[in-house]
Amino acid sequence: MNPKKVKDIKVGKSLSSLIEQMGESGGFTGKYLADGFSILERMINEKDCIKFLSFPAAIIATGLRGVIKEFVKRKIFDVIITTCGTLDHDLARSWKDYLQGDFALDDVMLEKEGFHRLGSVLVPKEAYGPLLEEKLAPFLQSVYKETKSLSSSELCRRLGKYVNNESSILYWASKNDIPVIVPGITDGAVGSQLWLFSQQKRDFSIDMMKDQQILSDIVFTAKKTGALMLGGGISKHHTLWWNQFRGGLDYAVYITTAMEYDGSLSGALVREAISWGKVKPKAKQVTIHADATAILPFIAAALFERF
Repeated sequence: MNPKKVKDIKVGKSLSSLIEQMGESGGFTGKYLADGFSILERMINEKDCIKFLSFPAAIIATGLRGVIKEFVKRKIFDVIITTCGTLDHDLARSWKDYLQGDFALDDVMLEKEGFHRLGSVLVPKEAYGPLLEEKLAPFLQSVYKETKSLSSSELCRRLGKYVNNESSILYWASKNDIPVIVPGITDGAVGSQLWLFSQQKRDFSIDMMKDQQILSDIVFTAKKTGALMLGGGISKHHTLWWNQFRGGLDYAVYITTAMEYDGSLSGALVREAISWGKVKPKAKQVTIHADATAILPFIAAALFERF
């Protein structure tokens, strides 16, 4: 071993410099944060690297939606893999406001007063299910006139044009031709509207195999791939799963609050994916145990200083 000495952090410089200093501070999560920033900076600088961004829906109900939107607006990532709830919250918040709440609020009282609670965010009932039903019914009718079958990524592209709101992730993904792939498309309010519409129009369908072809075309032609994965579940797994077919990711940064001791995918460290061939043995990779809503804004701001 030839360990380096622990260096004190000097506050007052740029945010990117501050995060880099954390890498020499010796501890604890701050060092992993600095490693993640370094890996992402290197990944973004790789012009031949296809960059994946995966995340679950919950964070889109929070102000972190603005950070994700900015990533997409700046075309920092090439592919998005997420869950149906992302469509729900991105669309709903384009038309109505969500409200600040608290984890300790009385849920029985909230239900009576017309609120859903998502952690510390309050979702007015009229700003969710009924709103999405009202807005999506005419949208799906217009889609049906043009096509009877489309993939989740084609659906997202059309939704981005339809919502036509610059606060929307889907809007910028559509504008910048970034595919948004939703492998669990039926698991949310948008998915329920798709199912209900299919009951009226029996020849209408979502063709998930088209999305798989998009991913196949991407991973089998990419010289390198990298991913920023926020949270676990199907979004993280779909990103890892497809990259195994090219020998694994070359860059991987994973931010999670889950623990690995229950054997779940959400808790699994990135290095576990090496054993499955989903991340390359020599990949630049790190797992950061932290809440993405707390640290991603700092990582993003530091990256935006550089790009």
